[in-house]
Amino acid sequence: MRSTSVTSAAYLPAVVVLLFSFHMHRTDAHASSVDSSRPSLPLSATRQLPSDLEVGGDLAGLPTGTTRFVTLDSLLALPLVTYTVTDDPNFSGPTKISGIALEDLAPLLGAEPSADLVAAICDDKYRAAYPRAYLKEHHPLLVLLVNGEPPSRWPKDPGTHRYDMGPYMISHPKFTSGFKILSHSDEAQIPWGVVRLEFRNEKAVFSAIAPRGPHADDVSVQAGYKIAQQNCFRCHNSGRESEQKSGRPWLVLSAFASAAPAYFSAYVRDPKKENAQAQMPGNPGYDDATLRALRDYFATFVAAEKR
Repeated sequence: MRSTSVTSAAYLPAVVVLLFSFHMHRTDAHASSVDSSRPSLPLSATRQLPSDLEVGGDLAGLPTGTTRFVTLDSLLALPLVTYTVTDDPNFSGPTKISGIALEDLAPLLGAEPSADLVAAICDDKYRAAYPRAYLKEHHPLLVLLVNGEPPSRWPKDPGTHRYDMGPYMISHPKFTSGFKILSHSDEAQIPWGVVRLEFRNEKAVFSAIAPRGPHADDVSVQAGYKIAQQNCFRCHNSGRESEQKSGRPWLVLSAFASAAPAYFSAYVRDPKKENAQAQMPGNPGYDDATLRALRDYFATFVAAEKR
């Protein structure tokens, strides 16, 4: 659930748009829309405009943690792909989106070859992670235009209809769930209010939340781990990894899962029933086995702390 957003300035793009329909066949080879031989986009050490996209993570030739900025105009000057999407709940009906595939952006923004995970970070600290498998399966798009319009003229958010969904958002040509673990299905990562992209090494990022101790390889624990990667890690942090939208870090979740398993499960299913002020969306479809897998996974951190 989003709570704040940033209003971006209006732009009149001068771009070449390559038209595709969402139903076109895309092979595993996924032909890139961007010539990998062209030079990187111009990055600035300082923000020039409110709509500049922050870029960070593992950037070639720069210390880890460095932030650079790229302008919306620079992104719009690239060849864009256009799709009409019909399954994105951020929009009220079929909507034309234009932008650049995240996997194509990585080399243009100077990402290290080892940076096989893209993280999109929003203005309210929500974080969506796109590992290598997700990028290959779903080809998420950094959206620059909606129905041909710049961010300042996009529709309002789908929940409250009060907030602008710019300066950037992520969508897909078409999303089909790629996996199912117990009762958790692969979910579309479609944040709006995106202000920053980070290019990271997937193994390094997920090592921060890898299960601990002698039960780390248990089937239930590994199932919980995979679910937590896509679900819990969006709002809860482990040390410096991920964002702090929720204010409850990984070890707090672990303590709840271990000491109050019934409360933990009830909260995951229906947060507002347990706390009327909760912003976390519920997971009413999670069955007992799925909740048990999450509890087993989080409990490994408590056991590791006691050793």
